[in-house]
Amino acid sequence: MTTASPFFDSLIDTDDAALAARLAHAEAAVRRLAIIEAAELEDEAWLPALIHLLRHDADTDVRRTAAQRLGAWETAEVVDALCETIKDAHADLDTREAAADSLSALKDATAGARVLNHLTDADSFSRAALLRGVRELRIAAAAEPAKHALSDASANVRREAVGVLGWLRHTNALDALASLARNDASEDVRHAAIGALGFATDDTVIDTLTNALHDDAWRVREEAAATLGKLRLASARTALESALADDYWQVTLQSARVLGRLADAASTHAVAELLTYPISNVRKEAALALGEFHDIGALLVLEAALQDGDPEVRKAARIAIAQIGA
Repeated sequence: MTTASPFFDSLIDTDDAALAARLAHAEAAVRRLAIIEAAELEDEAWLPALIHLLRHDADTDVRRTAAQRLGAWETAEVVDALCETIKDAHADLDTREAAADSLSALKDATAGARVLNHLTDADSFSRAALLRGVRELRIAAAAEPAKHALSDASANVRREAVGVLGWLRHTNALDALASLARNDASEDVRHAAIGALGFATDDTVIDTLTNALHDDAWRVREEAAATLGKLRLASARTALESALADDYWQVTLQSARVLGRLADAASTHAVAELLTYPISNVRKEAALALGEFHDIGALLVLEAALQDGDPEVRKAARIAIAQIGA
């Protein structure tokens, strides 16, 4: 016994009758394997069948597999089908998430622009997924809906909107992004907003990033240090030196790394103190940063680090000593 056989009988040429029969088979496991086989043929003639199964099959695994495999194509029909599945509040969450993952793999801006048409009447899950789908495509038309979504009630939607604007390097949204970085109740949103500011160096951005080194969440503080590193702001040196004393070693490590990128020998003493830090990864990063300073005053502590119990720290110390010597 098969399912939806009239559809498949009319769709597939008789030469492909065996695969068509498996796609319409009564057993879900057979249909799922047939979807994989059809997708691997890379023949768009099978797309209507896969879309049909995505929309109408009774089995969750079959629908999810169809959603996953359709991600290999970027035709208008596939994009619409994925978006409609994401927006279908009656569909199971596994299938909606699989469709969202496929949509996020889009590479074609033209296909991505089609996604924007589906933002209307979408629930919060769908708004977040659709924004994520266009995030890395840098579609100029996505700026306005993303800016509007910065005030969305859903933190997930705000986070994805931030991502869209960050990838667009949208200068008109800098104030709004800075405000979210400072004030949003969601750690994830603040974290995303800090990262999204990594393309501008005006005073508002610099103040926001240095203030974020004192955020309640260590992940936000770490991201603030990393973003300052991308911008290579010499004016952030003092704030980063203070961040070396953070309660979380991840923030300390990132701050030491960024100070190394700034290559200002004025930070030698502050970073050298980390060579006795209890976490070896921090000691390693401190040694590498000292090499970037090219300060002969760091040679004594680096030579002492050659006796460190961790071989990676000893290697970093040797590299740093060679840099200073050069």
